Amino acid sequence: MNVIAPIFGGTSDSLHMRINRARERVVAPIRAFAARSHLTEQQWRILTVLEEQGPMDATRLSEQCGLLLPSQTRIIQTLMEKALVSRCRDLRDRRRQTLAITDAGRAVVSDHAEDLAMLSARIESRLGRKRLATLIELLDELERI
Repeated sequence: MNVIAPIFGGTSDSLHMRINRARERVVAPIRAFAARSHLTEQQWRILTVLEEQGPMDATRLSEQCGLLLPSQTRIIQTLMEKALVSRCRDLRDRRRQTLAITDAGRAVVSDHAEDLAMLSARIESRLGRKRLATLIELLDELERI
């Protein structure tokens, strides 16, 4: 048996396929309630990161959201057209621009706070607090590889 295949192979037992399936189970409900607000999952990610972490430049936002910068640029434009995100020049470095969530964007995130709480509670009840904390630690470690 090839030891590398289960980790890096293209089979359903490979690490990346397992992570993708698990991600889909977590993201599907988020995608559904984001859609109720006429948002894509990627738009939702941007709003929640800006809500939780505050204004930031596009590069940092793309890293935090796991989005490619060219894709994010188009998404930001749409969010600006919906008045959910604003862009302003950095006061210290006029060449830089900072992205921030607007009050309307905060309201959208707030509208789904209960949905997020229920999803979090469902995951925690299924895994248990300790296993969930371990999973988060492992995912953080995997991110640093």
